Amino acid sequence: MNRREFIQFLLAGYAAGIVKPSMSSSTINYNIKPFGDLRLIHITDTHAQLDPMHFREPNYNLGVGINRNTPPHLVGKRLLDYYSINSSIMKHAFTHLDFNSHAKEFGKFGGYAHLKTVIDQLRSDASQNSLLLDGGDTWQGSGLSLLTNGKDMVEASNILGVDVMTGHWEFTYGEKIFLENLKNFNGDFVAQNISLTEEALFDGIEPVDDDNHFQKPYVIKTINNQRVAVIGQAFPYTPIANPSRMIPNLTFGIRDNELQDLIDKIKETEKPSLIVLLSHNGVDVDKKMASKVRGIDIIFGGHTHDVLPKPIEVINNNVKTVILNSGCNGKFVSMIDIKVKHSSFEYRYKLLPIFSNQIEPSTVMNNHISNMKSPFKNHLNQVIGKSNHDLYRRGNFNGSFDNLICDSMSNVLDSEICLSPGFRWGATVLAGEDITMSDIYNHTAITYPNVYRREMTGLTIKNILEDVADNIFNPDPYLQQGGDMVRTTGISYEIEPKNSINKRIKNITLNNGKLLKNNKKYIVSGWASVNSEESGAPIWEVTKEYLGSIKHYDLSKVKQPILVSEDDNFGIEI
Repeated sequence: MNRREFIQFLLAGYAAGIVKPSMSSSTINYNIKPFGDLRLIHITDTHAQLDPMHFREPNYNLGVGINRNTPPHLVGKRLLDYYSINSSIMKHAFTHLDFNSHAKEFGKFGGYAHLKTVIDQLRSDASQNSLLLDGGDTWQGSGLSLLTNGKDMVEASNILGVDVMTGHWEFTYGEKIFLENLKNFNGDFVAQNISLTEEALFDGIEPVDDDNHFQKPYVIKTINNQRVAVIGQAFPYTPIANPSRMIPNLTFGIRDNELQDLIDKIKETEKPSLIVLLSHNGVDVDKKMASKVRGIDIIFGGHTHDVLPKPIEVINNNVKTVILNSGCNGKFVSMIDIKVKHSSFEYRYKLLPIFSNQIEPSTVMNNHISNMKSPFKNHLNQVIGKSNHDLYRRGNFNGSFDNLICDSMSNVLDSEICLSPGFRWGATVLAGEDITMSDIYNHTAITYPNVYRREMTGLTIKNILEDVADNIFNPDPYLQQGGDMVRTTGISYEIEPKNSINKRIKNITLNNGKLLKNNKKYIVSGWASVNSEESGAPIWEVTKEYLGSIKHYDLSKVKQPILVSEDDNFGIEI
């Protein structure tokens, strides 16, 4: 019996109830007996990863204020202990620990052909009494999506059977392309927190309703005689985290007061069995929103790429809101079965890691992926080099792939200091594996990729670090507007996240050991400028040029800022 036959045997065994792996097993049971009236299935932040990939979870995930040292801000052994996880395969799914050796043992995660198989199984098990919800950041993140303006992912979403989605990075293609993609999407796109600007209304652009919504704020789906209201919450700070010039007619925001009004209206007019918020807020924002807004039964969250093996429950006026989050890159699928009661519900929850080599891929999805990749195959598969270090991104501070990007700019653009945005997306490349153009795109595929090289004063550099730090570590989740910390090379610094703005960053030091001077000018390179359009080369070309010239990228250690805290137990595990 070869490996494929063995996997097929396992899947057949699951379906027949013969094979029932435990948490200590090295296989995953994707055949889940239904409970209650309906099944809700959730994916989020897949970032256009059609193919299986490696993805290393963070070893830095800092919470501040009331979220300090609480889920989702737990990593490594502390996460495993908190959730009582003890098997090697789950350790690999949920943490960065022993990542390289476990990656070689257990293989890759995700892949839309494998997601399709698992989701179809979950829907079949529930007698099709199900909804598939997508939290957004789906149509962006790969070279193929960049080259097709997201069309590859729109059709993949259709084949997958996405019923409802919201968004964030989808808007960075620009309003025109976004609307074109929406026309080809078979599901519903919902967002209660996006409106048209006054200028757009003056120019004759029509909202979808009398409340000036850009897209439908919610939809009602009837599943097994249960009316489910799905409200959309797109990323509130899209015009801040990304260039506003790409969405000039739209305004965003958290808008929890409007959300409360909408929920009250839905309850009065629609008489729903369940109210779901399909959110791209991030977990900490969802927790605060659940504590302020009455009447949300379940929040399916996204944006922060956090993994929640168990739901977070928030009690607001003796009413429970269940918060779920499904990681990123197609690495996980969340599944919650609901039994509706009068004014309440019971649930059963599973967070399923998608181990690709345990799943027979969907032929239909595989054919779509092959067809979309065919015109670009030679370009995307071009081998550029290798690395002696696992190349990853994800965590509050520098990742090793970020170092490669910064070193590329430093060498090609001849700069003293490099700044790279703290994006969370980007698949991992194992040490010694070929680094292809597709791998480089997986960390750089945006619609504003141009590099810059300019003089900045030391004070400007410090202010950039302080501003980004406040976006991440502001104790009020509603004021956390960014991704992770800006990545840097050429400097080191101390950071104290619990401090207030302009008091977090200290002792910025150049590689020569000298302190950065406020009034001195330095040559700085960077990319992904939000406020201005740059004319430099795309960052993927700069990275390709550098890696192609050296062929082998040697990295002894990922240099992180010095974390200053009186508490050593700060959600960090190296």
